[in-house]
Amino acid sequence: MPTLAKKLSTKINSKISSIPNPAIRSFNQKISTIPGIIKLTIGEPDLNTPEHIKRAAIDDINSDDSHYAPEAGKEKYLEAVSKYLAKSLGVTYDPKSEICATVGVSEGLNIAAMTLLNPGEKIIVPTPVWGVYFGIIKMAGGIPVQVDTSNDHFLLTPEKLTETLENEGKGAKAVIITDPSNPTGRVYSKKNLQELAAVITKYDIFAVSDEIYAELIYGQKKHYSLTQFIPERTVLLSGLSKSVAMTGWRIGYIAGPSELMKSMIKVNSFLISAVTDNVQAAATEALNYGDQDYVAAREKYQKRMHLLQDGLEKNGYTMATPEGAFYIFAKIPSKFGCDDVAFASDLAEKAKVGVTPGSYFGAGGQGYVRLSYASSEENLKEAIKRISSYTESN
Repeated sequence: MPTLAKKLSTKINSKISSIPNPAIRSFNQKISTIPGIIKLTIGEPDLNTPEHIKRAAIDDINSDDSHYAPEAGKEKYLEAVSKYLAKSLGVTYDPKSEICATVGVSEGLNIAAMTLLNPGEKIIVPTPVWGVYFGIIKMAGGIPVQVDTSNDHFLLTPEKLTETLENEGKGAKAVIITDPSNPTGRVYSKKNLQELAAVITKYDIFAVSDEIYAELIYGQKKHYSLTQFIPERTVLLSGLSKSVAMTGWRIGYIAGPSELMKSMIKVNSFLISAVTDNVQAAATEALNYGDQDYVAAREKYQKRMHLLQDGLEKNGYTMATPEGAFYIFAKIPSKFGCDDVAFASDLAEKAKVGVTPGSYFGAGGQGYVRLSYASSEENLKEAIKRISSYTESN
C-alpha cells in the first residue's frame, strides 16, 4: 500500500482538512457495530422504490440509452420537473433554461454554494439544520452564520432574520430555508414565508430553498415555497430521495432564474458532466406518475410519527410538534443533563437504540436528539419499549 510522500503531506488543501467529517454519519457508523441495535439515526426510508419506477430504469437500460446526457439533464426529465412544479406549487420554470438535473440535493447545494459565494462571503443558516450545510458552504469558501431558532418553535422569524442581517450576518449573500425541516419536522406557513420574503427583498439577498421533504407534510398543513413569492431571487432544490424512496438513486433538481441557471449548469457540467441516463428515466416516471406512491408513503409515516411521538411524550420527552419530513427532535429529560452526545452514546450502548445527537445540527440543538421514524412500526414499538426502560432506570 502506498504511503504519501512526507513532503507532500503539508501540501494538501488545508481548507478541506480543516472541515470535520459529517458527524451524523460518523456517529451512525460508530453505533452500527453494537449487536441488536435499532437505528433511528439516518434519514433513509425503509420503503422500496415503487415497481413502476424501477421498471422505467430497466426499460431505459434495455433500450441502450447509454450515452452522455445533456449537461443540464434530459429533455423528458426537465419537462417532468417543470410540470410537477407547476402542478404542486403553481410556479412556472422553463425546462430549457431554468432547471438542471443534479445528483441529489447534496450536489444541488454544492452547485448553489459554488455559484453564489465568493471567498469570505456569508450565508445565513437557521439552525438546528442538516449539518452537511456547514461543510458545503465552507468548501465553497463561504462563511455559515448560524441563527438559533430553538426559542421560536424552530422556525426562522422575520424579526430574527432582520436582527441577524443587521449584526453578525451583515453583508450576507443569501439565506437557506429548509422546509419541511430536518431535523425538527417543522413546516413554514404561507404567512411565515411571505414575511421572510419581504425581509429577503429588503436586504437584497438570495434565498436557497431546500424542499426535499415537500411531499411529506401531515394533517391540514400545506406546503408553500419562497418561489411563489420571490421567484426572482430564489434557488429551489428538491428531488425524489424521500418522497418515493430513491435515496440510493441520487437524483434531484435545481431551479431558478435563467440568468442564474446559466452559471449553475456550467458548475454542474464541471462537477459531474451529466446525471446517469436510466436514473433520469426513473425519476421522470416518478414525477409523472408517482403521486399515489408518496401519498401512500405519507400515510405510513404519519402513523409512525404519532406512534413515536406518543411513546416519547409518555416518557417525559418534549418536542415542537413535527409537521413534515420523518423526524422527531426531542428534548432530553432534564435529569439526563444537556450532553446529548453522551446521552445518545449511552442509549445506544445500554438500550440498543440509535438516535442522533442534536448538537450535530448546530446552534439550538444541544440537549436534543433526532429520531427518524423512517423505520418499521415493529422497530419503533420496540425502540419505545427500550427507551422507556432506559429512561425509568437511569
